[in-house]
Amino acid sequence: MNHTAYVTLWYPKPSETFVVGEVAGLRALGMPVTVYTLYGRLCRHVGRDMEAKCSSVVRLGLASIPKGFADLWWWRKHHPELLKRTAKTVLCRFWRDLEQTGENTWAFFAGCRLARMFLRDGVTHIHAGWANGPATAAWTASLLTGIPFSFTGRAGDIYPPDGALEEKIAAAAFVRTDAAFNLDYVRQFTWDRKDRVRLVRNMLSWDVPEPAPVPMGKPLRLLAIGRFVKTKGLDVLLDACALLAERGVDFRVTLAGSGRIERALRAQAKRLGIEDRVDFPGFVLHKDIPELLRAHDVFVMPSKIAPTGDRDGLPTVIMEALVSRVPVVATDVGGIREVVRDGETGYMVQQKNPAALAEAVMNMAADRDNAVRMADKGKSLVLELYDTARNSRSFHDLIAENSLEHPVTAPPA
Repeated sequence: MNHTAYVTLWYPKPSETFVVGEVAGLRALGMPVTVYTLYGRLCRHVGRDMEAKCSSVVRLGLASIPKGFADLWWWRKHHPELLKRTAKTVLCRFWRDLEQTGENTWAFFAGCRLARMFLRDGVTHIHAGWANGPATAAWTASLLTGIPFSFTGRAGDIYPPDGALEEKIAAAAFVRTDAAFNLDYVRQFTWDRKDRVRLVRNMLSWDVPEPAPVPMGKPLRLLAIGRFVKTKGLDVLLDACALLAERGVDFRVTLAGSGRIERALRAQAKRLGIEDRVDFPGFVLHKDIPELLRAHDVFVMPSKIAPTGDRDGLPTVIMEALVSRVPVVATDVGGIREVVRDGETGYMVQQKNPAALAEAVMNMAADRDNAVRMADKGKSLVLELYDTARNSRSFHDLIAENSLEHPVTAPPA
């Protein structure tokens, strides 16, 4: 039977519920899956409900360094040419920046450790949840063991690409994207066989809640949820809220989340004179998101592309809002347009445009019936595109078709 190793940086990670859904979907179909993380355990913001879903996890991190050096010495002693060839293939390149250099160097080191673990554990396929460090570790382990590997390319892990994306795609059994807009982008990095890049959308990792009431009363209640990082565009939302205030709109906005730019966002709200209309509840556990959505009228996703090219793919929280039948206003970034179809399932505006964002929110509030109609259509679209059973089966079959028939117990000659 196939034994899949799923490689990621952290597991579980509060902002990556889709990874939990992928692993759960494979296991539900009877595929043995062990998750291997390059880093240690995340303790903050991981609810008991999420932790309970995440069994069979092997974590590396700092605690693994002594054993990692022992494994590296083992490869050098028993398979020196193979290790030398693998190190030259993986490490001898210019990475995108210093952070990428550090992450991928650690990924190579971790890959040497994982390779021996995969041989010991009878792994028949390696899948990395991201195209950056996790895929580098999976690639390293595959080169050392001969076990086929694959990876998923999503958002900031491929925008911009790191210094080895083309080589990783060429070496992979297949590459998965979870949004259609990434297909042509990733395929431009293929040397041949563009058909190895496949679309398998994510699986819903939550129950479908009762429809939100959406009263559209006074004050109008706006909501944004996400990490407090520049690509989320929360500064643009605050500028849009200042315009709403100037136009006499009675509103409150909730910015739920945490991150390194929180202080800057609070200072911006004060500078704009709207601090008394902005709520910062902090990080919200995933299990509490449906209740938070029900308490608001419009969900706003003001994503933007960073100067480096980093961007959102398709934020899961947009699907959560639509499944809760909350009207959505979003920007034209990444894969958002796949579920937010302007005038049909929500309103979509140009990124970094506070005036357009404010106008869309006002249009949504001015016609509740139309807003709810669009949200209902959005809910139907999300449930169709992100059907858990179908997408899990597609992902399962891709892995099964590209797995070894029998585990290997020794490195290739």
